[in-house]
Amino acid sequence: MTLGGGKMLIRMVRPERAEAATPEVRPASPVSRGREEVHRQLVTQVRDRVVAELRNAGDVSDPEAIRRKIGEVYSDLLRETGLVLGRGERDELLERVVAEILGYGPLDSLLRDDSVTEIMVNGPDKIYVERRGKIERTELAFDNTAHLMRIIERIVAPLGRRIDEASPMVDARLPDGSRVNAIIPPLSLVGPVLTIRKFARVPLGIDDLIRLGTCTTEFMEFMRACVVARLNVVVSGGTGSGKTTLLGVLSSFIPGDERIVTIEDAAELQLRQEHVVTLEARPANLEGKGQITIRQLVINALRMRPDRIVVGEVRGAEALDMLQAMNTGHDGSLTTAHSNSARDTIRRLETMVLMAGMDLPLRAIREQIASAINVIVHVSRMRDGSRKIVQVAEVSGMEGDTILLQDIFLFKEAGFRDGKVLGQLEPTGVRPKFMDKIQMAGMQLKPEIFGYTMAVRGRG
Repeated sequence: MTLGGGKMLIRMVRPERAEAATPEVRPASPVSRGREEVHRQLVTQVRDRVVAELRNAGDVSDPEAIRRKIGEVYSDLLRETGLVLGRGERDELLERVVAEILGYGPLDSLLRDDSVTEIMVNGPDKIYVERRGKIERTELAFDNTAHLMRIIERIVAPLGRRIDEASPMVDARLPDGSRVNAIIPPLSLVGPVLTIRKFARVPLGIDDLIRLGTCTTEFMEFMRACVVARLNVVVSGGTGSGKTTLLGVLSSFIPGDERIVTIEDAAELQLRQEHVVTLEARPANLEGKGQITIRQLVINALRMRPDRIVVGEVRGAEALDMLQAMNTGHDGSLTTAHSNSARDTIRRLETMVLMAGMDLPLRAIREQIASAINVIVHVSRMRDGSRKIVQVAEVSGMEGDTILLQDIFLFKEAGFRDGKVLGQLEPTGVRPKFMDKIQMAGMQLKPEIFGYTMAVRGRG
């Protein structure tokens, strides 16, 4: 069975011989191992009979009709086998059958769980999740390797992709926007590996980041002024540090009367403005043709009369085109980059520009970076799993061959208590050189934001 857009197509497959289930990891159920085996056999029987009956009925594209058929077959089999189930047990098994035929098997419950931000499957019997920044192992499992492969194929088939020994890696996206990566043997030595970065139904906003301790109100006021004043901002950080989330929040500061073009590998940004054009890169097809890269989309975006260009992440030669756009009138652009600090972001940008193959001297590259980038915001995932803004730096020019950075905000850690990192993002007392641009944009920032106050003398 494959899912494609709003239409559902049933692709009949010959039932595969079941492999022995791994006994060490059991689904989260109050039943014994023996009873769980009975449950698995019942689920398999219902699935096989439903598939056979739908095949005889021809093309069935109505999910509700399929769900009704599942219910009928399920009830019939319970009567035939004489298996007695409690109401809760009966309902749980029915949902497992529905997930097996219409959804993604044992992953369905995790995809519905809003507390889960990432799902990691290391072979059929090891399913991990990330909750609140911490990784934990679940008690869920696939029946066997063939079961896991069926779910992976169900994800990638609607996108016209394939995964097999000839093409053992694939990137895909679920209908809700969640990002999926799959890699299988012979590249993976632990069996098929599936990683799902879940798509937030309701993206985090300004108040959420402040409440979670990711940043402060003063930081948000400062960044609002930077975005409105059309300063070019790079959000940097490691994998899973919250770069895209922060980029989405900063993008919300863009005035609603501007034309915004977003460019991403997999569309994740959920901008609320009305005039937004969303572009998404495209991988090569089965014949290895038709690939559209981020770099091609950045070049094309310049011809679309954008007021702002927001690139989900620069990781290669597109960095050169992004810098040139920032230097040729497309101020106010936003992007993210993988790095370990603001200074490391500069080095990463230099490397990415060199990947464009233009044979530019290093000083010329650094001059481009220094004149294009205004602010680098570095976000980090702390050891307690929380995400925090740890550095906000201004790119203040060049001295010799060195790009100058000065910190505007720094996170000061105050200890570790009850499993939580203590501390806060604090101003350094430095007034950025681009304050004139902010004031010319009509934005007024209180001196307290930068850690100093204006002494006012007089009576009264």
